[in-house]
Amino acid sequence: MRVGLTLYGSLDERSGGFRYDRQLVAGLRRAGDTVEVVELPWRDYGRGLLDNASRDLRRRLDVDVDVMLQDELAHPSLVRTNRHLSYPVVSVVHHLRASEPRPFRSLYGAVERRYLDTVDGVVCNSTTTQSVVTDLGVDAGSTVVAPPAGDRFDPAIDPARIDTRAHEGPLRLVFVGNIEHRKGLDTLVDGLAAADADAELTVVGRPVEERYARSVRSRVHEAGLEDRVRFTGRLSDDALASTLDAGHALALPSRYEGFGIVYLEGMSFGLAALASRAGGASDVVTDGETGALVDPDDPAAVAAAIETLAGDRDRLAAMGRAARQRYESHPDWDETTARVRGLLSAVADVDVEAVA
Repeated sequence: MRVGLTLYGSLDERSGGFRYDRQLVAGLRRAGDTVEVVELPWRDYGRGLLDNASRDLRRRLDVDVDVMLQDELAHPSLVRTNRHLSYPVVSVVHHLRASEPRPFRSLYGAVERRYLDTVDGVVCNSTTTQSVVTDLGVDAGSTVVAPPAGDRFDPAIDPARIDTRAHEGPLRLVFVGNIEHRKGLDTLVDGLAAADADAELTVVGRPVEERYARSVRSRVHEAGLEDRVRFTGRLSDDALASTLDAGHALALPSRYEGFGIVYLEGMSFGLAALASRAGGASDVVTDGETGALVDPDDPAAVAAAIETLAGDRDRLAAMGRAARQRYESHPDWDETTARVRGLLSAVADVDVEAVA
């Protein structure tokens, strides 16, 4: 097949959604498809909506493909533009903007509903995302759930290592993600402050909302946690792998995650997950088995989870082993690509076996 991919920014960016897109492009190319990537400039929401009147944008999207993938993040620029395109479109939805707890959710929901009306199929990264998409009126038969593999590191982990590590030192929590309101770092810090447990936190990620990042650091200072919370900024893959390998639990009580590929990346090292019920984390995190699920904005629940993990190291070890097993049973990128490819071929009416 001749496939396109339209997205905001660069395919080389490091967040989980871009990693998903990058792996998908690589998988399609390995399968024998050609993939043309159309990178659009980053837009704020209002400027993106204005793009729909741009003839230059339509010309940029006038490419010779059987089907176009679109990262749903770019939907503001595409909501009306799509009606002028000559090829079928399949949207890749990591999570909908309207699913996030933010002002103007109703506006975003209305725009995203209209955008989804213009596409011929939807790739969803979790069953939760699929439910949200179908609730907006998309026919479930034109969707496919194709989760990310989470094998960024794929370390070789001896179960004995997981057991030994679980009984070492204070509970070591690792937060990995952009420092922004949606990721819930403030809730994690408040929970750590409230927990009656010997625990420490390493925060890996760059601040993308400066005011929010400053407020989190103020929380750390006011709670007297400076000696227990370490901010590393963004790390290289090798340094991040070392940090995860030394940890006990991957802690990301987000206000919303469409999937949360980082949970799986932590599980690959045998780390239990402290995750939010809001969004798709429950596709991989089983409460009490591979980690703990908490409601968003609930520091007391976070504190209770920390106390449980720190206070029962045998249970922590069992969760770590179960987390690693869950990672090992998760679909790999080849399976994910095959699911997407099946939907693309159906939408484009192309026999993929004939071109693979």
